[in-house]
Amino acid sequence: MTRMVQCVKLGEEAEGLDFAPYPGELGKRIYENVSKQGWESWVNHQTMLINEYRLTPVDPKARKFLEEEMEKFFFGEGSEVPKEFVAPEE
Repeated sequence: MTRMVQCVKLGEEAEGLDFAPYPGELGKRIYENVSKQGWESWVNHQTMLINEYRLTPVDPKARKFLEEEMEKFFFGEGSEVPKEFVAPEE
């Protein structure tokens, strides 16, 4: 049976994640409050942040920055898009 959650990102009930996608307390909060679709939107946003800021995910400073942005994305005021970012044309 599919696990449903009240997704904080979508503002509606949706299919929940199969496992905590991040370690620790933040991962637990995400597992309990974020849907698969909500998580996918973070992965896309995170990819944009990594590319725009030229981050190396293995760098501890970059990881800390991404974790802070993840927290804001789901549970805060939202993660900002870099000023220089231009969305690709579809």
